[in-house]
Order: sequence, then structure tokens, then C-alpha cells
Amino acid sequence: MSTGVCLRLLQTAGSPSAASCRRWSLISGCRGMSSAGRGSMNVFNREMKRRQKNWAASLREGNQYDYLRDEVGGRVADRVYDIARTFPLALDIGGGKSHIAEHLNKEFVERLFLTDISEKALKQRRQTEIPTHHVLADEEFLPFKENTFDLVVSSLSLHWINDLPGALRQIHQVLKPDGVFIGAMVGGETLYELRCSLQLGETEREGGFSPHVSPYTAVTDLGNLLGQAGFTMLTVDTDEVQVHYPGIIEVMTDLQGMGESNCAWNRRSMLNRDSILAAAAIYKEMYGSEDGSVPATFEILYMIGWKPHESQAKPAKRGSANVSFADLSQIGQPPNTTKS
Repeated sequence: MSTGVCLRLLQTAGSPSAASCRRWSLISGCRGMSSAGRGSMNVFNREMKRRQKNWAASLREGNQYDYLRDEVGGRVADRVYDIARTFPLALDIGGGKSHIAEHLNKEFVERLFLTDISEKALKQRRQTEIPTHHVLADEEFLPFKENTFDLVVSSLSLHWINDLPGALRQIHQVLKPDGVFIGAMVGGETLYELRCSLQLGETEREGGFSPHVSPYTAVTDLGNLLGQAGFTMLTVDTDEVQVHYPGIIEVMTDLQGMGESNCAWNRRSMLNRDSILAAAAIYKEMYGSEDGSVPATFEILYMIGWKPHESQAKPAKRGSANVSFADLSQIGQPPNTTKS
């Protein structure tokens, strides 16, 4: 996140009323998916997530909360530019207000389908030079035929899906052979400062803490999930985006404005005001900067996977190597010479 964005955020973030503080739900945590392929999970209330995103999209000044989606959307677009080809037809899953498409041009993507679970977010999509068709659709149930798209992208949407392995298989199905999927989702270390502060604050004031944890996919499992879905030539990497806020209240306010409030079925619907005040003090004490701000860390997982095609490079057969790994140490060494 650029310094300018952080400074703007510090200047514009406001403090809500104490009454609204008691209704906050949060995102944080980690979902281990090692056994996800054995069956789907039912962790999230998808209808509540739809309502949350509609509420966020209806805010009068909702664009001030789009800084994270814009930043990550730009980084996903950069990965599209790294592929030297033009995509005649692309799909953006959970694209909201076109946070990826606004960074693309029609020299790379000729036509785009934009989907989201929130009808209000789709109505506020930004105009781009790419001809775009918007479709109201749940990320868990893609309404497209097999072998339709040359490119599928997604940014900060897949972490709210119950059946992530199933969703990846659907993405694989709608891609044409030799099509590519480029996505970004929130990882398990996201908002660890907030999670720790809330747990300690609740323990201090209430003698224990309730779960404020939405389970996320671990980066160690992401490659396996992509492979199980049928993707090849996989690339998985992580990045951290850190934003500085005046305090815990502003962190929680912005999460609501992003539509990123917790929607897990086992969430606690209300937070005690005293616990929030204790957590705010702990947050500043443990993580506060010299200028009085507090950091919030977002771990972003990026993934790239290709649908198999006969033209793609394939690994050599096992045992076909004609160079030993033991000989690698000799590279760059002068040849041995024997004096007569």
C-alpha cells in the first residue's frame, strides 16, 4: 500500500458512535484445507455476506473504503500483463465495482463478464474501455458453460466461499483449454494484530474470549487445492499489505465499509463495549507506532493456474536426465590439467 493511500486514510477515517461499536463483527483467522477435498464445508452464511456487501455498496461515501480492493486488483492486473497474449473473453469472479478491470485495457482483454453476489456493487461498477457484461451470480455456482473463457480472474472474493475446492473445479471447467486462472484471496495471517488484541481484551474484561475468527485457506494448502482442481503450471506466492490507522475503531469501521465483516455461522453478533476499549489499549501498546497509529496487516495469497492443453510444456519423463546433480558443483570450475 502506498504511503499516499495510508496518509489519506489517516486523515479521513472517522470514529463511529459507541452504540455502533457493539455491533461489530470481524474477519481474521486461518482455514486449513488439507482435507477439504473430502467434502464441502458450511462455514459462512452466504446470504448474510450478500447483505453485508449490498450495505457497503450503498454507503454514500463508500469509495473511500475501496483502497485495499483497488490495490490488490491492480496487482492481479499486473499478473495478467505478465502473460504475453490477448484474451478474447475473460471472467471476473466477485469483481464488485470492477477493481481489476479498471487496471486493464482492451489490448489484453477484449471482452469481460463481471459477476458478483451483490447487485448494488454491480450497479456501481466503474466504466472501463473493455466491453463489460455484468451478471448477478454466486461465486459458488457459476452460471456458465464449460470451455467458455480464455481468462478467469478473481480478487478478494474467494475467501468467503464455503466449498473452495468445488469453486476451483468450476473455474477450471469454464476455462478453455490453455486458459489461465489468476486470483488473489485473503490469507490466514490477515489482521493478526486485531485478532490478538480482541482476544486479550475479552479475556481481561470477560474472563475468556469468543471466536471472532473466520477460517481462511493456508498458503501451504493452496497449491494442493489448485492441483486437485485440475490446474497445471501452478504459481502461488504471498504478499503483505500493511495499512496504518488512528486506532482499533477505525480498523473495524473500514472492515464494515469494505463489506468484510464476519459472516461465519458461529460468529458472535455483538461485542462488549468494555472489551473493545480494553482491546484498543492493548492494540496501541503492543503494535502502536511512534506517531500514534496502529498497523493492520493483510496477507494476500496470489495464485496462477492453467487448464491443460497439448501445446503446453511438459516435464521430462522420470529417469531421462543425462546430467547428474553431483556434477552441478563443477559448473564454472576450471578443468583439471595434469602436468607431464
